[in-house]
Amino acid sequence: MVLPIHDDNPVRRAPVVTYLLIALNVGIFLLTPVARDPFGHQQTVASVCAQTTFFDRYAAIPRELLTNRQLARRPVGIRTDQGVVPCPVVRYMKIPVASVLFAMFLHGGWLHLLGNMLFLYVFGNNVEDRLGRLWYLGFYLICGYVATYAFALSDPNSTTTLVGASGAIAGVLGGYLVLYPRARITSIVPPLFFLPFRLPAWVVLGFWFVLQYWYSARAAASSGAGVAYLAHVAGFLVGGVLVWPFRRRRTPPPSPPYPQTWRAGY
Repeated sequence: MVLPIHDDNPVRRAPVVTYLLIALNVGIFLLTPVARDPFGHQQTVASVCAQTTFFDRYAAIPRELLTNRQLARRPVGIRTDQGVVPCPVVRYMKIPVASVLFAMFLHGGWLHLLGNMLFLYVFGNNVEDRLGRLWYLGFYLICGYVATYAFALSDPNSTTTLVGASGAIAGVLGGYLVLYPRARITSIVPPLFFLPFRLPAWVVLGFWFVLQYWYSARAAASSGAGVAYLAHVAGFLVGGVLVWPFRRRRTPPPSPPYPQTWRAGY
């Protein structure tokens, strides 16, 4: 696994949308039941029931997405040392199409959130700089929707809840690779004692994509993978396709100009 820290690719205007997306993801996560127990060591039956109900209500579920119908709520039981304890049934209305948008700002834990935000912070600013703020926001959301529905199509009967910005951020990575394949990315490789390396983007992101594709192929042949790797693959590909027309577009000068020391990923 290659972990990017920052890139040497300067931007010419503040990445307002990227920073706003990061702030929304962090802020919304802090309001969710998952954030209340960072390490999951003191979970009670009530907290587990609250998390389960919350994700059923707001997360994307493949069967709901493809039928465009909310699944009937069934009693959920939490297994404990004393046996199975039922969770209370909470009634709610859910719009499956809208759940994709909600799911893009939800995360299953702190590591899930921080990993996604790191990649968005390092790579999102340059893609936003090239596309422009409104185009970039639309691009981000489209990648997230396509990634989620692609995963749903791969397993149409699944009732697993899908959360996370990974599909949309994978689109950002695919877009960055198409726009800046030779940009230098400072990365660390955990097996090599966390030593920093300056690698071209096509190596860092190409390796990331191959790894996600390999994981998705393995997940298709097994059960309970726990990570929607196929959504990462789909988001990455659609992101590369969508930014293709912007490859030779010049970034407009900022107004007012930013100092020359402004650098992406800092």
